[in-house]
This record gives sequence, C-alpha cells and structure tokens, in this order.
Amino acid sequence: MDRITQVLKHLCEKHRIVIHLLIVLQITVSFQLINLEVSASSTNSTNTVIGSLDPVTPDDATWILTSSFVIFTMQTGFGLLESGAVTKKNEVNILMKNAADVVLGGLSYWMFGYGFQYGKGPGTTFFCGIGSFFLDSEPQTMGVVFATFIFQLSFATTATTIVSGAMAERTDFHAYCIFSFLNTLTYCIPAGWLWAEHGFLKHLGALDFAGSCAVHLTGGVSALVAALMLKPRLRRYDNGPDPLPMGNPGNALVGTFTLWWGWLVFNCGSSFGISGDKWHYAGRSAVNTINASLGGGLAGLIYSYTKSKMFLVGDLINSILGALVAVTAGSGFLRSWESLVVGAFGAILVSIVAPLMDKYRIDDPVGAVAVHAMGGLWGMIAVGLFIDNDSLLNLTHGRSGLFKGGGFYLLGVQILACVAVSTWSMITTFLILKSINYFVPIRLAPPEEILGADFVEHDVRHEGYDYEVMMTELERLGLKLRHPRIHNPPRSQWDDHLILQYIEKVLVKCDSNDSSTDPLTTNGSSPPNIIAQEHFFIRGGRRADGCSIS
Repeated sequence: MDRITQVLKHLCEKHRIVIHLLIVLQITVSFQLINLEVSASSTNSTNTVIGSLDPVTPDDATWILTSSFVIFTMQTGFGLLESGAVTKKNEVNILMKNAADVVLGGLSYWMFGYGFQYGKGPGTTFFCGIGSFFLDSEPQTMGVVFATFIFQLSFATTATTIVSGAMAERTDFHAYCIFSFLNTLTYCIPAGWLWAEHGFLKHLGALDFAGSCAVHLTGGVSALVAALMLKPRLRRYDNGPDPLPMGNPGNALVGTFTLWWGWLVFNCGSSFGISGDKWHYAGRSAVNTINASLGGGLAGLIYSYTKSKMFLVGDLINSILGALVAVTAGSGFLRSWESLVVGAFGAILVSIVAPLMDKYRIDDPVGAVAVHAMGGLWGMIAVGLFIDNDSLLNLTHGRSGLFKGGGFYLLGVQILACVAVSTWSMITTFLILKSINYFVPIRLAPPEEILGADFVEHDVRHEGYDYEVMMTELERLGLKLRHPRIHNPPRSQWDDHLILQYIEKVLVKCDSNDSSTDPLTTNGSSPPNIIAQEHFFIRGGRRADGCSIS
C-alpha cells in the first residue's frame, strides 16, 4: 500500500496542472448527467438494439457468433505470448490461468456480469443494469440475446486475461481462481457505462468502438494495481531494472501472430453485423486495424534499433500490440492514414512506458500495463482528436474530433471516460485482491516461487531442474512449502528407468549372438524397437551397461 501511495504521489506532483484541468473538465461535463433518463422497461422484440447501431437481424447474429468464436482463439495467443515471456518453470501455470479465466470468468459473466452490463429490469440506473442474471431467453429472442452474450463474454474473459500477465510467476493459483471469478465485476460495470442503453458515458457521447477503454484500459489499470500489490518477483531488481530475457521468444512471437489475427475479428465484429450500412464499419475496421499494426511495428523496429542497435523481440511485440490496442476505440471511425499515425504513436508511448515501469520497480513480466493501459488511454484520446462526424449511422452523435473542428467536447468526454473507468478499475481490483488475501495469500511463498508454480501448483517438472535437491536445500535453510505434496518422478526419468530394466532383462550377456528370451513377449523374440532402445543409451560407442558394441 505504501508503494502505491508513493507512485501516485509522484505522478500527482509531476502532473498537477493536468490533474486540475481534468477535475474542472469532469465537473463541467458531469452537469450533462442531469438530463439522463433511464428506461427500466425491457423489450421482447426480436430486433434488439445494441449501442447506437441498427437492430440486430438474423444475418447480423451469424456475424456476431462467428466473430465470437474467433475472438476466443485470442486466449491461445495470450497464452503463448505470456508463457514465452516468463521463465520455463512457470509457463504451464500461465496457460492454466488463461484456462481458468475462460472457465471461471465465463461462469460469473453468465451468472451476473451480463445482467449488470446490459440488464434492463427494475432498479436499472445510469450506474449499472439490473436483470438477465443467470441468463436465459424466450424462443422468440434467444438468437439475438445469446449471440450478443457470447460475444461480450469473449470480451470479459479477455479483460481478465490481461491482468494475469502482470501477476505472472508469483501468484498463488488458488487465489487467482477466486480473482478470475470476481474480476468480472471490474469489467462489466464500466462496459455498461460505455455500451449499454443505461450507461451515463454513452449518453454523454463517449465513443469506444471495440474496447480500448472498456476492455484494455480496464484490464491494464487492474494489472497495474495487481503488480503493485504483489510486489516484484524475488531478486528481480537485484542487478538493476534491465528487462529479463524471455523464456521462449519463439512462442511469444507465435502468440503475437495469433493475437494479430484475432484482433481483426475483435474490431470488425464490433460492428455487430453486416446488414444495412454496418458492413461499411466492418470493412473500415479491418483496414484500420492492419494499418495501425503496420505503423506500430515500423515504429517498434526503429525504436529498438535506435536504442540497442539490435531488433529485440520484446520491443517489436509490445509495439505491435500497443498499436492494436490504440486503434481499437476508433477502428470504425478513423481514416486509413490516421490509423497509421495512431498506431505508430501508440507504439512509441508503449516503448517509453515499459522501461519506466521497471525504473519504478513495478514488476510487470509481460508488459501488460504499458500495452493495455497506455495503449487504451491513447486510443480514447485519439478518437477525441481525429474522427470525423459519422454520416452513415450517426454513431458519433453529430460530433467530430478536435483536429476536425469539433471543439473540445468530444475530447473532454473521452478523457472523462478514461478517468471514470480507471478509477473504478483501481478501486475494485484493490478491494477484490485485498479481500482474497485475507483468506488465501495471493502471493506464493518464497520457496514455492523458487521452485516454480509449474511444480508446486500443477506437478509439472521440467528438464534441467533437480527438484529433490532444490527442496532438500530449501528445507536445510528452514524454508518449507506451504502445501507439501508428494510428487511423482517426471515422465522422462520414469521412461529411462523402464528402458534400462528392459535392456538388462533382454541383453543378458555382452557380445553374445544367442537370442535372449524377452520376458515381456510370449514367443521369445525381441520387439522391433529393441535396437532403437539400445542405441538410446549408447555413449561413445558403448552400451549403457558398459559393454562394447560391434
């Protein structure tokens, strides 16, 4: 808590004027809330309105469902990226967390997340919806309702997965499972502010086409709070703030490609269909998403080479992802050249913020805070600067960005949305983790962190780690596991043991031309793979038992 206070105090002192302007802006814009009227009635119409887009048709529902299925593949990308960024002894743990995000986060979103985000029943206010808990639907509306639910569920699980990267290598899996279930609250409320009919930010005119603020800023700020509360990994900054080498850069790059592919559907699917004029927004989103990643990737390559005279994997990955996050809010509104600028500038901001995190000893193993929080913040501001008034479906409510002669109103509302969502994410994440820590420690014990979460949480052993020796040494130093377990030998050692036993029984005599009876066969003949098994143990022209081979 002291660490959080110090960082916030430093930021407040350094940016005091900006904060004062934000406060004045928030007070001014908040007067618009007086005219908000929230409808508490629900509709049974088969044409359900999502945001300010046209009613959803059956064709639109098909588009939404298909997009949802592809967006779920982004969990694979996050898993590969994050497991490639951490040490080998924790890579399985990262993948297990991502699986828990879908299972537990998806369950809680069905139970109450969707109801708080899109509920229209009695009690609904500008703050949150009420209704549609334990979601079900009548036959007449189930196609549209379930299609939009599964689409939003994929967004909700993504927001939680963002946080898991910042918590990597030192978080207790029991505590994380509870967090994954409860973190839906952190996402669904601000998402309702921006996208649901009752949302006050939506009524003020805030624009977030595909989730720079609702998904990425929410997840990035939560990741910041989690990293501060968990504190750095053991010995992380003993040798200075320089980044640690990636455990598997190849996996991280493959994960980036998977996310890149998924991001196209993430943004294009947010058109909520292809009927009427909505397909125009899907096409524009595709081009803007690609262009932003091109600008971000180019900026990342230039930055990396300028900094180190090398092309570093981490710099390129963070630049591409930062650009994709930045364009998400305006992907349906920006012109193609503007998306290049937004992506390139987003990549530069991410490249600057990432080392600042380590400078202040805020340990974020995968750069989640820089990519998602900074990228999301810039993406929302870029909408307030660059976009033109939308002439097709009036999604911009007749407003333009500052650079297009629209004045400061839209920019102010965009900043207000960022302040409101960031504040909510900070408070809820802190309260959730603090409450969990009261019952289940959220951080691994030092000996467990040394051994690695793969071993102590999932009974997974990696080659090159002698866990028995490590545990013996830890016990000698008085450090014991919180949850002692009996671990089975790794598969590779067990296979070696069986093969050695097999060879000892079959090859009774050295340099003998006599056939040996195989106790594991019924006809006395050796199986075809005996030669391969024998050669597996050859060392310098000799068999494993020391006998020379002809």
